This record gives sequence, C-alpha cells and structure tokens, in this order.
Amino acid sequence: MKWLNNSGNVLDEAAPIIDESVQYLGGKRESNAIRRKILKDLLPYQKTVCEDSTHRIVGFVAGYGSGKSRTMAAWLVLLSLDNPNTLGVAFAPTGPLVRDVVIRTMEDFLEEYQIPYSFRVSPLPEFTLFLPEGPVTILCRSMENWNRIIGLNASFIACDEIDTSKIDIAKRAVEKFLGRLRAGKRRQLGLFSTPEGFGILYSMFVEEGHKTDRILFKGRTMDNPYLPPDFLEAMRENYSPAMFRAYTEGEFVNLTQSSVYPEFDRHLNLSLITEFNSIDTIYVGVDFNVGRCLMICLMVKPNGLHVVAEHVARDTPAVIEVLRTHYQQWIDNGQLIVCPDASSQSKSTKDAGISDFGLMRQAGLSIKIQASNPLIRDRVLSVNTLILNAAGDRQLFVNPLCKLAIRGLEQHSYDSKTGQPMKGDGGVDDLSGQNDALGYAIWALRGIKSWKSGTARLRGGTPVRIW
Repeated sequence: MKWLNNSGNVLDEAAPIIDESVQYLGGKRESNAIRRKILKDLLPYQKTVCEDSTHRIVGFVAGYGSGKSRTMAAWLVLLSLDNPNTLGVAFAPTGPLVRDVVIRTMEDFLEEYQIPYSFRVSPLPEFTLFLPEGPVTILCRSMENWNRIIGLNASFIACDEIDTSKIDIAKRAVEKFLGRLRAGKRRQLGLFSTPEGFGILYSMFVEEGHKTDRILFKGRTMDNPYLPPDFLEAMRENYSPAMFRAYTEGEFVNLTQSSVYPEFDRHLNLSLITEFNSIDTIYVGVDFNVGRCLMICLMVKPNGLHVVAEHVARDTPAVIEVLRTHYQQWIDNGQLIVCPDASSQSKSTKDAGISDFGLMRQAGLSIKIQASNPLIRDRVLSVNTLILNAAGDRQLFVNPLCKLAIRGLEQHSYDSKTGQPMKGDGGVDDLSGQNDALGYAIWALRGIKSWKSGTARLRGGTPVRIW
C-alpha cells in the first residue's frame, strides 16, 4: 500500500500517517470515508461496539428500541471494510427473522450509505458488497441451520438475538463459529441480543467474563433519543420490574417470575473476602450426590455470613480429600465444621457399607448433626432472610469467585408443577446442589424455626414469646 501527501509525492511504504494531509492511494481513502461517515452517525454506545477491534468475541446486549439491529448492520459493513475479498455470515434465530430483520435492516443500511451491492435470494440469501478495496459476500443464515457452515472460511460472523436460542444449542454454535474465523485481518464474532434471562450471553460474558478474548457492551432503551416519547412509559406500564430491567436496560435477570431467591444481587450481596484466616471457623455446607457433591464454605463475621469458597467432588472420599487438601490446618485445630444433608447419616455416595457421616468421622472431620432436614420452605426462607430482610439489611455475602453459588442464587426457579425449587439430575446444569449445600450451612447457623404459640427461638438468637 502506498501513501500520497498534498504535494503529490509517494511516501515510503513504512511511513506513518501523521496527519490528514497524508492519504491512501486507491480504494483505502474511499473505505475510510465510508467508515468515518458510518461511525459519525452512530450513537455513542453503538460506536464503542463497532470500533472494538482487539477482542475476538464482541457482545452487545441491549434493550428494545436501542438500535441493536442497526448496530449489527453497521458492524457487518465495518468488518467488511476491514476484510476485503473475504466472506462473512449473519445469523438470526429463524428463517422469518433472517428475512424480516437481518435482510431488511441490511438493505436499508446499504442504501442509506449508498454502498453498491447485489442480493441473491435463492438457493439461500446472501449479499455481495462492492467495496472500494474489494468485494465481500455476507451469507444470511438461520440459527436453525448453524451446523451447515462446514467448510467455510469466514473473516467475521454476527448473530442477532442469540439469547433466544437454547443455551446448549447456542454454545455449540459459538464453538462452530469460532472455528470458522480463518480469513481476513480482523477476525471477530459479534453476538447481538436482548437478554433473555441467563442465556448464552450471561454464560459467556459474565460467568466466563474473565477471559481476555471477549468484551460485552450494553445499550439502554432510554439512551436512544430517536424513540417516540411515550415508548419507554408504555413499557414501564406493561412490564414487570424484572422484564423492564431486561428489556430496557439490558440487564440479566430471572424472567421466570418464580425465582427462589428473588432479592439476591451479586453487587449488593458482594463479599470481598477471598480467603480464610487462621482464626476463622470454616462452616462447610455439603450436598451429597452420587457422582457430584457440592461444598459451600463460609465464615461468620459481625455483619453476617460470607461465602468464601466452593468445591465439587465426585463422592464422599473425594469430599474428604478436598477438605484435607485445602483446610487441613483448620481441621487439626477443630475449626472446620461440616454441615451436611441430614439424610447422609444413613446413606453413602460410595458403594460401601459405611455412611457418608461415618466416612467423615473416620477422617477426623467435625460434623454439625441435624436430627432431620428442615422443611424446604424454611430453609429457603432462612437464606432469603439473610439475603435481604424486611428491615432492608443484607447479611449474606458471596465472593465473586464462587460462581456456582452465584449462579444458583441468581437462576434457581420454582417448578410450576410441584411448587418446589426446581430439582435436576445432579449434573452441571442442576442448580439445586449448590443452593442445598448453602442452605444446610445457613440452617445450621441461622435457621429460622417455624412460628408456634408459646416460646419460639430464632436459631442463634434469644427466646421470643409468641401470643
């Protein structure tokens, strides 16, 4: 590539661009003009999405009316400008959405900026953009057929409303998409969606947000000045608080309307404690399951209970090994107390003639024994009261490294058929295990007894006379 200054002299190929008087020869100058015009017309939050070129995966979660589809169209064109003579792909959840949203928005966008293009409908829709530095073809496909892009070498892939796809399908699709990014000089995957509870965007950008190859941007409905003045108010009147936060502010919230722990907030219930000190007593709530046992480790502080660590093990011997490996000092000093499922007194996760309790006792672990498990509603109430009580106090705090605990508290819902918290198969997608483990520990420390006439007692508190 050669550069030209105002005097008409061709500069050395290694010369830097130091001011606007230095221009590209040929199509580069025209490409930059298109790019500047597009970026100039974008809203600030849209512009940040389109300008990021340092992350392989770019996410944009936005409320209704925030211009998400237009942002994706701008992103597609800008990636095309950066990757001439390559191939891109634009996905939407279904064929009708490809036709009604992706294709229509792209046509309007290309015509607005007078970018020459051709469009082919059959056998499958695709655009060809005739750009200054070379053409780019953008295939338009449905997420229903995400696995049919075998053999493609793409420079960029975008997916609209990916959060509406089932999370297991979306995860497999993303893996496939990343494997197709093999061409061009700016290879990126763009994921655009309104949040739908705790779907693929939450998984990739919150639960796995520590990974350096990705970044998430947000757009709020209220930040779009071009919407009708009554648009936001109409949504406020017709949506529940959770839906309003999701669909206007781009927040990840439980949309089932039946959250087990509705007041948990990862920011307001945040603990900054990352490790146990030698003087701390560690309480370990354990939920025993064949093949997957959950451990939630917490401590008592003056302001409440702090969840500091969590562990997963395959069976009771593995649980013992994990606790010995991480907390032998506290075990030796009698400062580690296991708060398990009371039914573990008579069962074992290991095919042996000794119970889970028996194995732990043999290993020298101290156990806080409950005669029986509390009623589920009482255990849930105990946890919820610590999360936020009627006086506005929060007394349960979770370190952000405890991702299983946070996931369970944020996402666990009630089963509409049984009226009980949803119970899975004990696998990695079952949210009940970590919540059960936490609940056992909290019940042992701060459990709330059922109210009865006579004398009642708040676990860990003083007797109260009830009339």
